[in-house]
Amino acid sequence: MRNELTIEDNYYITLQPICDSGMRHIADEVLYRPSKTLVFSKIDNHLIATTRVVNTAFLENSLKKLVGNRKLFFNAPKEWILKPELLPPYPNQIVIKVLKNLISEPEVITALKEIHNLGYNIAFDGFILNDATRPLLNIASIIKIDVFEPIVEENIAEYKQHGIRLLAKKVDNLATFNHFKSIGFDMFKGCFYTHPEIYTENSTYHKNNNIHIRIISELQLEEPSFELLEKLITQDSQLSFMLLNYVNSLILDSKNEINTIYQALKTLDLDKTCNIVTTIILANNSPASRILLPKALTRAYMCQNLAEKTRDLDSRSGFILGLVSMMDLLMNIDLVELIEELPLTLEIKEALTLGKGNLGELLNLVIAFEEAKVDSRSPELISRLNDTWLASQKLSNEVINTVVY
Repeated sequence: MRNELTIEDNYYITLQPICDSGMRHIADEVLYRPSKTLVFSKIDNHLIATTRVVNTAFLENSLKKLVGNRKLFFNAPKEWILKPELLPPYPNQIVIKVLKNLISEPEVITALKEIHNLGYNIAFDGFILNDATRPLLNIASIIKIDVFEPIVEENIAEYKQHGIRLLAKKVDNLATFNHFKSIGFDMFKGCFYTHPEIYTENSTYHKNNNIHIRIISELQLEEPSFELLEKLITQDSQLSFMLLNYVNSLILDSKNEINTIYQALKTLDLDKTCNIVTTIILANNSPASRILLPKALTRAYMCQNLAEKTRDLDSRSGFILGLVSMMDLLMNIDLVELIEELPLTLEIKEALTLGKGNLGELLNLVIAFEEAKVDSRSPELISRLNDTWLASQKLSNEVINTVVY
């Protein structure tokens, strides 16, 4: 049965990562927005649509499957705050984000106290500390602050006295990350982890890049040599350990434990080997890689799923296309240089560099969906993309939790 949510409501859902001071991916913020072409006649319709989207993400698909054990920040509309029974039933994992325009209303404050007593974490976004708002510090778990707004150090100290964690948003570079980390911020949201200086500071993480590229290159061949792969993989002790650990986790009988890389490779089919080994490599290239990896894998699985259902395209090419499109960021290598190193088909190369061909159209569509720029597309296609994203996000999270953590 087709999901009712995505048939009649043009909505996009995406997750934005939040990391801690050690660049560990500890939370996500769920963003959901209506299509610009969708016009609601009543606010009630808007709320119903929002409810369907969030219930699909939280209830029908299971929060754990989407984000594992990470916290999830959720922007609750006023109508939901006033009726806490509408909130997703995960008080230990959900963070209720409240915008500053709501905290001046007495009924909202009363409802927030009830929500706090139910065990939910509350995050105030754009919070301004004054005599009127100071009592709210007793129910706040997190305060979200725009790095471009003036910072009052006395306020920071007062927040800390209440045990409140501070989240810096719009952190666009490493210098900003380090500054806000130094003044006591605990969490960070922004694109700072995509910059090359992150890898410069953590150069030990990608010292095996040449070996890793050779491994990934061999895995792209129709008939890769497991003997060569074993020689390459054993040069990276962490990769070897994690691969053996993963394969043995699939085996119920401890008497048949896998002890060599060659055995591990033969246990998995080719596609599984390619996906798992590549995931382990990318996840451990730097702290920033683990933040980017969920998006990269979700994109890869989206391309794989859509390619599988498209004439003249195959799923493996789709997966490789989606993953390589972000591999330059994950490995801090120029994309053109990376493409030259990997034995990719001409069709994949042209899709990545020129956006040409059926694969190019596929990649452009997935990226446009990620950026919520598919308003001109049909509701049926947006429905399909939403469903594919949800399935891909779950699969990505499952692989990362199994292989990496």
